[in-house]
Amino acid sequence: MKIMNRRTVLVATSLGALLTITAPGAVTAAPRTPDAGAAGSGAASTAALGRGGADCRPGTLDPGPLRAAIAGLPGADATSAQVRITTPEGCWTDATGVRDLRTQAPVPPHARFRVGSVSKVFTAALVLRLASEGRVDLDGSVQGYLPGLLPADYPTVTVRQLLDHTSGIPSPAVPGDVEWQLAHRYDRWTPEQIVQLGLDNRREFEPGEKQRYTNMGYIVAGLLIEKVTGHSYAAELDRRIARPLGLRDTYAPGDDPRIHGPHAHGYQAVVRGGATELVDATTWSQTFTPASGDVISSLADLDTFTTALFAGRVVPEPQLTEMFTLPPVDDAEGGPARYSAGLTALALPSGETLWAKTGSRFGYLAAVASTRDGRFRVEYSITATDAKGEELSVTAQAVIAAALGLA
Repeated sequence: MKIMNRRTVLVATSLGALLTITAPGAVTAAPRTPDAGAAGSGAASTAALGRGGADCRPGTLDPGPLRAAIAGLPGADATSAQVRITTPEGCWTDATGVRDLRTQAPVPPHARFRVGSVSKVFTAALVLRLASEGRVDLDGSVQGYLPGLLPADYPTVTVRQLLDHTSGIPSPAVPGDVEWQLAHRYDRWTPEQIVQLGLDNRREFEPGEKQRYTNMGYIVAGLLIEKVTGHSYAAELDRRIARPLGLRDTYAPGDDPRIHGPHAHGYQAVVRGGATELVDATTWSQTFTPASGDVISSLADLDTFTTALFAGRVVPEPQLTEMFTLPPVDDAEGGPARYSAGLTALALPSGETLWAKTGSRFGYLAAVASTRDGRFRVEYSITATDAKGEELSVTAQAVIAAALGLA
C-alpha cells in the first residue's frame, strides 16, 4: 500500500489519489439530541442532514470496504479503530481492535478519545455564536479584546484572522522528539505562556496577507472566549454546545491529563536500545493545545455535533457562512487557501467540496468530514502508534480511501 505524507493528505485540494487505495473502514452511533439554542437555518434542511446519533441504519450501504480497512487490529500501525459513515444509502458504524494491550478487552461502546485539532471546529463555533449575539465583532481587533497579550507595536490582528489562520502570529518552538515529549507529558502550560513563547519567533507574514495553519490563532481564540464570557473555555463548551445538543461524551479536560469514561488506550511507538516498544500515551496533559487540540469526544457526539452545526442549529446565518468561506489569500507556500473558520475545504473528484477537520495527539488520530448538505458524513478515531509522525497511519489511509469510495 502506498504511504502518503500526512501533511499532503490533510491539505490536498484533490482527494482523487486517495480513491486509488484499496482498503476499507468502520463506525459508531449516538442518541438523538435537542437543538442547540442558536437560531438560523443552514443551506441544508434538518431532514436532509438526518438526526445523527443513534439513527444509524445500514439501508443498502455496503460496508465491506470499510470493514476490511479496520480488520486485523491490533497491529503495528494501530491498536484500535472506530469509524462511522453516513451516505444517502445508509449509515454504518463499528469498532475493531482492543481497549488496551494488557487486557486485550474490546473497545467499549461509545468510547471516548482525544479529537486533537477537531477541537478547532468547536472553538470556531463558539466564537461565531458570540458574534451572532453581538458580543464579538469578527473585524474587531485582538488587541481590543485582549489588551496586553500582543506587544504594543504589533500590527492589528482581527478575530476573523484568528479563525481562518491568517493572523501571522508565530508558533512556539519546542523539541519535537518523542522522548522529550514523553518526559514533559505532564507539564502544565497557560495559554498566555504559549503565546509569549511564540512571540519569541519572527512572524512569517503580516496579518491578513497569507494563510498558514497553526494552533496559535485558536489558542488566542480560547482566551477571547473566556474574556468575553467571563467563564472558562470548558464551561462555555459545555454550556453552549455539549449540553444543548446532549453530547454526553464531549468536554475540554483543562489540566486533567486523563480521559474519563469508557475509552481505548492510545500508544506511541518508541525505539529504545534498537527495539521498538509501545508506550501507553493515554494519560497526557493537553495544556499545550488549549482550545485548539484538547477536546475529548466520541463518534456519536461528533456526528450529532456536525449534523447540528451544518444545519445551522449551533451557529446561525450569516455567521455560519464563515465556516464555508475561504479567505482570498494564498497560503504561505504559494498555493490557494484551504482553511475556513474551523474547517478544511477538500475538493472531491465529483466536483463537490468535502468540509473536514482532522486531528492528532500522541496515541490518537481523529477526523470529521461532511458535504455541505450533510448527506455524506464520516467520523473516525484511530489509536495509531505514531499519530504525530510524518506519514499518515496506514489504517487511516485505508479508512479514508474506503470512505471516499462511497462518497
